[in-house]
Amino acid sequence: MSRPIQARIDAAALTHNLRVLRKQSTARTLAVIKADAYGHGLLRAAAALEEAEGFGLLNISDALRLREAGHRQTILLLEGGFDANDMALAAEHQLSCVLHSDWQLALLDAYPKRASLEVWLKINTGMNRLGFNPGDIPAVMARLRHHRAVGNVVLMTHFANADEGGIDAPLNLFRDIAAQYRLPCSLANSAALLRYPQTHGEWARPGLALYGASPFAETSAAALGLKPVMTFSSRVIAVRELRAGDEVGYGATFRAEQSMRVGIVACGYADGYPRHAGTGTPVLVDSQRTRTLGRVSMDMLCVDLGALSGVGVGSEVVFWGDGLPVDEVARAAGTISYELMCALTARVPVVG
Repeated sequence: MSRPIQARIDAAALTHNLRVLRKQSTARTLAVIKADAYGHGLLRAAAALEEAEGFGLLNISDALRLREAGHRQTILLLEGGFDANDMALAAEHQLSCVLHSDWQLALLDAYPKRASLEVWLKINTGMNRLGFNPGDIPAVMARLRHHRAVGNVVLMTHFANADEGGIDAPLNLFRDIAAQYRLPCSLANSAALLRYPQTHGEWARPGLALYGASPFAETSAAALGLKPVMTFSSRVIAVRELRAGDEVGYGATFRAEQSMRVGIVACGYADGYPRHAGTGTPVLVDSQRTRTLGRVSMDMLCVDLGALSGVGVGSEVVFWGDGLPVDEVARAAGTISYELMCALTARVPVVG
């Protein structure tokens, strides 16, 4: 018998979430499936998101896997190419490339053939990660306008605070630049797509919301009409009867104040559950809400069975997903839902 831990992926929920987001805008949708589709499985997610007009990811090897699987949509390399071989593969397989730095312009200039690469020119409007500064755009556009390797150009940026407000300054800066060129634009991530219609442009780039998590601290995914896609679960493999004063786990960070039952669950930080999740992080045991106790170990964690009925060895434990929003667990653990979903390790079987 295999260890009972698993992550179940609901492909129908992924398709549902895409349709919810597509109703928000007339923009084409570039579904972001980087990081193995946020831990959900690249090809599995792409199949469920087939209605999207495009996909966004990082590694050219993943882009080629999509092409080999028959996906003909726009495929955008979100950090662009990294060397001359990437440029050649992008041209051969009709991949689109973000262009964010002078050294990538040099890669384009060195490409020896005529091509029709679609370039997404990234403009830094305050995030200060990737992108050309606004003052550099006229010179870059002058080089791209008649470049032998460049076909279409899309202007793009990324907001630092779309989930918390404060997009006016970067949006106005982007608009001032874009008005000079009349090119397709892409600005909106999940938060901007859901909250700021003025950012939708020609391409929206949802990521997190596709997977059934909310980009907003004050609004649940369910309130946005989104369904959880990943349900991460395991089972109770042992039960301990504690007396008052007994301690639990490494470091004895939890001490029982009275007699209680504790369930030992087959899941730990080597599976991707956050080690920093302390006592009180919510879990479900046979659909009944309870909490974790003590410090998370490499292969196990402990849950409070004291107030639950009919539970014991073999009871299902849901860490997040169906019945327990990943956003809530992330807040309790002092992290974000992106990290939880992406942190699943290779030893966790993924089903569905």
